[in-house]
Amino acid sequence: MQEINLYLATTLKMLRQEKGWSLDKAARETGVSKAMLGQIERGESSPTIATMWKISKGFHQSLSSLLEPPADENSHTIIRPPSAQPTSLANDGAPIAPIFPYEERFGFEMFELTLLPGYERLSEPHIQGVTEHVVVLRGELELLVDGEWIRLTKGASVRFAGDTPHGYRNRSQAPTVFHNILHYARKVHD
Repeated sequence: MQEINLYLATTLKMLRQEKGWSLDKAARETGVSKAMLGQIERGESSPTIATMWKISKGFHQSLSSLLEPPADENSHTIIRPPSAQPTSLANDGAPIAPIFPYEERFGFEMFELTLLPGYERLSEPHIQGVTEHVVVLRGELELLVDGEWIRLTKGASVRFAGDTPHGYRNRSQAPTVFHNILHYARKVHD
């Protein structure tokens, strides 16, 4: 977790400097308070996944670009054994682990999420043109799409517009694990 926080702190500060944004401007663009952004840049805070999404949207970045460096552009084969998987972000009841970070040439990023029993999150729309693909690996997931909660069980999959309000919840007594692929219709890093 410390590695992710350090990478996030450095990346956030660099992105803000590249854009010439003050902390005030970054707070307006992301919807995250100036105080929180300052704490993140100093490595003093572990933001929730909801906060991370706000930052990525405000800076027009993929979420994974805030968590780890991009893969080597010359490498077409990437093998990540379980022991080499990045540490999960786990501070809001839904640990999320990046599997494949965003690369412009492919246009997607992939995560594994675990929803603890009772977890519910309403997600704000992502960057325009994002399509999400969800595949349930274990447990039961309820997904809010087009204003309706859809129940998905192990093996079920769904594709939906991630640039609209949506949500995730686990009403069961056991953790739910699923893969989430976010496909960006256009370049996200400007």
